[in-house]
Amino acid sequence: MADNSTLMSETGRSLLADSSVLDSKIIENSKENIFPGSVLDVEEEMPQIETRVVLVQEAGKREELLKALEEIKVPYIKMDTIEELGDSDSPEFETVFVVTDFQDSIFNNLYKADCRVVGPPVVLHCARKGEPLPFSCRPLYCASMLNLVLCFTGFRKKDELVKLVTLVHHMGGIIRRDFSSKVTHLVANSTQGDKFRIAVSLGTPIMKAEWIYKAWEKRNEIDFCAADDDFRNQFKVPPFQDCMLSFLGFSDEEKTNMEEMTEMQGGHYLPVGDERCTHLVVEENTVKDLPFEPLKKLYIVKQEWFWGSIQMDARAGESMYLFEKSESPGLKKSVSLLSLNTPNSNRKRRRLKETLAQLTRETDMSPFPPRKRPSAEHSLSIGSLLDISNTPESSTTNGETPKSCARPSKNSTPLPLKQSARWQVAKELYQTESNYVDILTTIIQLFQVPLEKEGQLGGPILAQEEIKTIFGSIPDILDVHTKIKEDLEDLMMNWTESRSIGDIILRYSKDLLKTYPPFVNFFEMSKETITRCEKQKPRFHAFLKINQAKPECGRQSLAELLIRPVQRLPSVALLLNDLKKHTAEENPDKVTLERAIESLKEVMTHINEDKRKTEAQRQIFDVVYEVDGCPANLLSSHRSLVQRLETVALGDDLCDRGEQVTLFLFNDCLEIARKRHKVIGAFKSPHGHTRPPACLKHVVLMPLSQIKKVLDIRETEDCHKAFALVVRPPTEQNNKLLSFQMTAEEPPKEDWLKTLCRHVANTICKADAENLIYTVDPDSIEVNTKDMDSTLSRASRAIKKTSKKVTRAFSFTKTPKRALRRALMTHSTTEGRSPCSTNESFIGSRLTSTSSLADNVHECGVQTPNSVVKISVKVVRRH
Repeated sequence: MADNSTLMSETGRSLLADSSVLDSKIIENSKENIFPGSVLDVEEEMPQIETRVVLVQEAGKREELLKALEEIKVPYIKMDTIEELGDSDSPEFETVFVVTDFQDSIFNNLYKADCRVVGPPVVLHCARKGEPLPFSCRPLYCASMLNLVLCFTGFRKKDELVKLVTLVHHMGGIIRRDFSSKVTHLVANSTQGDKFRIAVSLGTPIMKAEWIYKAWEKRNEIDFCAADDDFRNQFKVPPFQDCMLSFLGFSDEEKTNMEEMTEMQGGHYLPVGDERCTHLVVEENTVKDLPFEPLKKLYIVKQEWFWGSIQMDARAGESMYLFEKSESPGLKKSVSLLSLNTPNSNRKRRRLKETLAQLTRETDMSPFPPRKRPSAEHSLSIGSLLDISNTPESSTTNGETPKSCARPSKNSTPLPLKQSARWQVAKELYQTESNYVDILTTIIQLFQVPLEKEGQLGGPILAQEEIKTIFGSIPDILDVHTKIKEDLEDLMMNWTESRSIGDIILRYSKDLLKTYPPFVNFFEMSKETITRCEKQKPRFHAFLKINQAKPECGRQSLAELLIRPVQRLPSVALLLNDLKKHTAEENPDKVTLERAIESLKEVMTHINEDKRKTEAQRQIFDVVYEVDGCPANLLSSHRSLVQRLETVALGDDLCDRGEQVTLFLFNDCLEIARKRHKVIGAFKSPHGHTRPPACLKHVVLMPLSQIKKVLDIRETEDCHKAFALVVRPPTEQNNKLLSFQMTAEEPPKEDWLKTLCRHVANTICKADAENLIYTVDPDSIEVNTKDMDSTLSRASRAIKKTSKKVTRAFSFTKTPKRALRRALMTHSTTEGRSPCSTNESFIGSRLTSTSSLADNVHECGVQTPNSVVKISVKVVRRH
């Protein structure tokens, strides 16, 4: 059905008129279309009116319009002037004019004559959707603002407002004079006024006038929609537009950061005390009094207003964040009681004592440990969870009593003033477990739930993938530890020395094994995601600033809170060991505690092993991203990266001699890649994370079963740190020799060869890995490294690369290198040469190709440097 605003009569065509008064008439008209059977008799009496399209001037020359009208089966005629049509008010036809320019004289005449006028995009849009042409008594050029309801505020120039309203109507939008929940967008020229405040509270996007102008520039794009997020977000009114901010009480680093954020969000900053300032942002924890007398027009707000505005992506209301002298109500009450001048009042003294005791308990029972020992919080090495020598996390001293234990219970029994050492350790285990559950609850309630909430003001702060990466299995961990805490609480409320604590841990060991590995393994990725999103997304940065400043966080960052699950299991293991020391031998819980400790060690061992596998998989992904053209079948669950080796090729089989080659040794295959001569562009993931460009080019992925021998080449004056592989690909009949020179000091050549042979032996199921290594002289396989780093060698490689490029450029029939090599081998066989060993055959074919190349060079008369010719002759003579 057409828009409500397009059905207005001639007398009601005010620019900002509300068309809701015609809703009843619209509903009656729409009923006739929705329920045609109810007005069947009326339709038989009424004559049928056919829609006719008139293509005016340029519109009649566009072939796509003619084809679109034929698809929707609408008759059309072409005309250069309106006068050719005569009287357009024919009772037989409903005439629709298609005009390409809504600013020329023909359009103005049609508009004054109250004719139906549409633009070419409307016809193309209807043809693509298979819909009839829309009925609109206003000119409709395109549908880029279809179903959008706009309201304006802050515009003082009538001409500008008239132009904007006209463009919105031309694009199919609806205008409302008063703001309501039906308004989809507020176009604001000022951040003052009731409409702006209501739009902020309802989360309605607040747009600049430029949004309408830019949308009109894209009016000829059929699929364009002005409400698309990527387009719309470019023209949203920034939170601090028209604001001049000053900052008081912040450190230099915080102040610099907030000033940068102010400019990013459309505002400006001024020094404290400047009369042009509109907002003074105060650090309420450090500032008690203002250093000057503020003006009445100046808003003095807390920093929460600043970060809240950025998080909402709109300027928050100042009345909720006004700065006042903050004093704790409990502290006020205690001070007032301390100042009483009636020493004989026992009742008031008792009230004073109870108040101070309550304040003390609330301070002592905070779920967050004091910040006196930051080293203890991060003393755990994430690399190995079996290192359980860290101090257990504890926010209370041994002399404190947990809240739940202090509450009276029907099942509780009076405890003596002095308890056993076993009870003290059990109490500490319960206290730390209770604090840990509180921390996990804070992480979920304060961070995860708000981020996942639908209908956030300003749209989602983070993508669902990013939220899942940051929090992982925290909710599952909380569920398990909530149950452990409840069991420990019941145990402490009904304490006896024979009660078993080990049974509680054993009861949930399988759940711990299930929930912890997914979080611990990806903890580093979680921290990286937090850091990256905080830098790239100002709203997330503001969200963290607001919530990390709340008392529930204990002034700790989200990353610091998320490290607690990594530290928890080692802490529990320490407490269980301490508990076992204070448990008598005849106590049944002694054996149970030993089993519980072993189960925790198994959980942590599994986490370490799972973490190692996860890191191995990440290393394979890094290889895939680093090597351009790397086969997809390299990714496998059973495969792991063993070692990486940087080498230089000594032969011409895989690549040119002297090229830098990287060998990636996996447990069952060998990936060989060469250094790229030209680095391609960077890879960008769907989440916006940019990876470095691939610096290597894939050469071959070789299963280790193809390696028949590993040659350890002896060290000589002309040959250093060289080795070779004798391989036989499945498509070849003869062995191939691949020789390399190691360029790095680590690992030593002997260790590398042993590692390689061990994995080759494992692949082919042989126990004697050392028998795969053969020691050979470099002369026997004609390998030397003497000239690898010389200027002559580098010049020779450059000439060879240039000649290859020239040959490829002028060659119409390029012969593959493999085919040429096979032809040479066949030629040597037909000459009736005696059979020889694999190495001799390989060397012979190699030298034959070399000598043939030298002969061809001389026969063709190609001018080459003398040094290159001498090298070729020298090789032939040695043969």
